[in-house]
Amino acid sequence: MNSTFVTIASLQERMAEGVPNGNSDEETVRRLWWAALDTLQSEILLPMNFTRGLWLSSPLPALYEPKLLKKLKGWVWTPKELGNLQIPSVGLLPPSCVMSFNQKNDAINASYNRLNLQVEDGNDPLLLVITPEIQIALALQGMPGERNLIMRSDPETLRELLTMLDSRLNAEKEEQAFQLRHELGELGQLRSNDDLSKIFWPLLAKRLAGIAPSLNIQTLPEKSSNEEQYHSQNGEISLLEALTHEIRTPLATIRTLIRSLLRRKDISNVVENRLKQIDAECTEQIDRFGLIFNAVELETRKPKQSKLAVTDLGGILQILAPNWSQKLERKGLKLVLDIDSELPKILSDPEGLELMLGGLVDRNTRGLQPGGVITMKLRPAGQRLKLQILSEVSTTNRQTSEKNSNAPVGPVLSWNPVTGSLQLSQAATQRLLKSLGGRLTNRRDSGLTIFFPISDTKELEHIKQ
Repeated sequence: MNSTFVTIASLQERMAEGVPNGNSDEETVRRLWWAALDTLQSEILLPMNFTRGLWLSSPLPALYEPKLLKKLKGWVWTPKELGNLQIPSVGLLPPSCVMSFNQKNDAINASYNRLNLQVEDGNDPLLLVITPEIQIALALQGMPGERNLIMRSDPETLRELLTMLDSRLNAEKEEQAFQLRHELGELGQLRSNDDLSKIFWPLLAKRLAGIAPSLNIQTLPEKSSNEEQYHSQNGEISLLEALTHEIRTPLATIRTLIRSLLRRKDISNVVENRLKQIDAECTEQIDRFGLIFNAVELETRKPKQSKLAVTDLGGILQILAPNWSQKLERKGLKLVLDIDSELPKILSDPEGLELMLGGLVDRNTRGLQPGGVITMKLRPAGQRLKLQILSEVSTTNRQTSEKNSNAPVGPVLSWNPVTGSLQLSQAATQRLLKSLGGRLTNRRDSGLTIFFPISDTKELEHIKQ
C-alpha cells in the first residue's frame, strides 16, 4: 500500500488529536457507539428535518433511520467478503412509516456508493455526516483498555477529514472523489457548529442513564411499602429497557450480515433457504423487542400523545397481510382478512401502527396448534372503525388456556405458562394502543377488539384524556 494512501485508521487518529486517552473496555465502548448513533439520529438529525446532505461510514452502514437514508447521499467502506451489502431496515430500529409502504424498500435499500475496506483501515467504526445545518464525525479509537468514543464538530477537524477522504477517493476511484466534491458544492455554505458538543454529550448521557439498570449501594432510610414498590418497579423497567436494547443490537447486525450473504450468487439453494429462515426469525424478534422497548419508554418517560394523522387502516392491513400470512404458514396457521370496502380513514400514528399490529397478530397466534385460524375483521362502528382479531382454537386448547392465565412480570410484561413466552401485559398493550389513538377491549373467548376514531371526527382531545 502506498505510504501516502489515506486509511480509515488515519482519519480516526486525526479525530483523536487533542482528545485524552480513553479507559473503556471493548464491550463498554461498543455500547457507547450504539447509543451515540441512536442519539445522533433520533435526538439531533431527525428533528432538524433537513432535505439534503451526505454521509460516509466504515466498516458497515452506520445510519439506519429510513427518513435519513432517503435524504442523504452515502459512501460506505465495507470488507470485500461482504459482497453487495444492504442497509438494514432496522438497527435500533423504529419501523418504517406506514404512509409510504410502496416506497418502503427505497428507504431500506437506499442508494449509496460502496467501496472496499483495506487491511490497513482497521475495523473501528467511523461515521461522518455533513448537512448545511450540521456537520459531525463519530469514531471509536484507542488501544485495548484505552478505548474511547470520539465526537468532533469543529470546522478545522472536519475540513481536514474531508480533505483526507477526497485524497482517499482519488486513490481508489477518481469519479467518486469528483462526486463527493460535487455533492459538497451542492450543499452550499455550511454553518459552523463547533458548539454541537454542548448538545451531543448531555443527550448521550441522558440516553445512557435512561437505559442503565438502577443500582444504589447506599444505606437508605426506611421506606413505606408503596415507595419500595415504586423503586423496585423502576429498577425492573430500567433493566428491561437495557435488555431490549442489548438484544436488538446483535440481532440487527446478524440480519445485516445474513442479507449480504443472500446477495451472493455462489450459495446453494439449501443454504439460501436456511439464511432466509434466519433472516425471518431475526426480523420477528427485532420487531417483538422493539414493541417491548416502546412500551417501556411509554412507562418511564410518559411522553405526550403521539401526533395523530389521517391513516388508511384497511390499506395498511392489506399491505401487511401477505407478510403475516407467510410467517403464520411456517407455524401451520392461516390468516383470514375480512375488511369492508370503502371504509373511511382513521386518526392514528402511522409510524407506530405497523409494529403494534404485528405484535397483536403475534400475541393472538402464540399457543395456537397447527391448523388454527386467526381472523382480522374491520368494520365501521358509528364514528369509529372496529378492528377485531379473533383466534379459532379447539375446545381442548380453550379449556387449557382458561386454566393457565397469564402471570404478571412487572408493570410491562406477562408470562404465558401455556406457550412459555413473555408478552406485553394487558395494561401495557392498552397504553401503547391509546398512544396510537386506539381503544382496546379484551373479552374472554372473543379475542381483541380495538376502536379507532375516523378522521373526520373531532375527538383528538377526547383521546388524550
